[in-house]
Amino acid sequence: MKLCRYGKPGYEKPGMIDGEGKLRDLSKIIDNIGPNEISPRGLKMLTRLKPDTLPLVNGTPRFGVPYVGIGKFVAIGLNYSDHAKEAGLPIPSEPIVFMKATTCISGPSDDVIQPRNSTKLDWEIELGVVIGSTARYVDEEAALSHVAGYCIINDVSERSFQMATSQWDKGKGFDTAGPIGPWLVTTDEITDPQALDMKLEVNGKSMQSGSTRTMVFNVAKLISHVSQYMTLLPGDVIATGTPPGVGLGMKPPVFLKPGDVMRLTIAGLGEQKQRVVAYSA
Repeated sequence: MKLCRYGKPGYEKPGMIDGEGKLRDLSKIIDNIGPNEISPRGLKMLTRLKPDTLPLVNGTPRFGVPYVGIGKFVAIGLNYSDHAKEAGLPIPSEPIVFMKATTCISGPSDDVIQPRNSTKLDWEIELGVVIGSTARYVDEEAALSHVAGYCIINDVSERSFQMATSQWDKGKGFDTAGPIGPWLVTTDEITDPQALDMKLEVNGKSMQSGSTRTMVFNVAKLISHVSQYMTLLPGDVIATGTPPGVGLGMKPPVFLKPGDVMRLTIAGLGEQKQRVVAYSA
């Protein structure tokens, strides 16, 4: 299934994408898409629905974040071997884990607002892993059974903020630094998260082209690792790292500026598209 939320910010309705890529309204069936709906029980109920019996949504409404109730936004650094090589850094011996503020979350096509005093705004396409059932001290063999589905994440980063100290939160958690969506695609459609091609363009020019095959730590390992010290709850999301091609790694480095447009695609997960705008009070 492809689950989504659509409409104006703060007024989104639950939706589903049918087999022809058309948006269907779920609001007569459920009030919203959140931790209860993406739990194993909730997803089982939704799989019984026939999308073509749901009302068709006309036009091209805005897509919001595909579900609500994100308690933790966990992110992983340097998790692609080719990205680590690009950065001139050693392959990590264990996952580099940091957090993005939940207030940074935005819709997949909402503007990315360049924060005040930003000079090095960068892009990072990432596979998002959405937790559907509580994961605590899980082993790798069982880890994927705790996944509700997958989505696209743009781990937007401000490199001068990020590198100012040893802690990355300042450069990773500013408002609009975490576009998520357009859909949450359930695991029945994405059976192998380690075989997904991913691309990011800026102003129509290809910047990132990679595959989840080159992850240093695969999705199952990441879930297991994080669950050893941090209980993952339904609705929590993990951004699993980025392939090569970020602006910081270019020679000379290239950074985003107001007016630039990013387009992100991951096989089977849809497309994001964001315009960069300058902050204004």
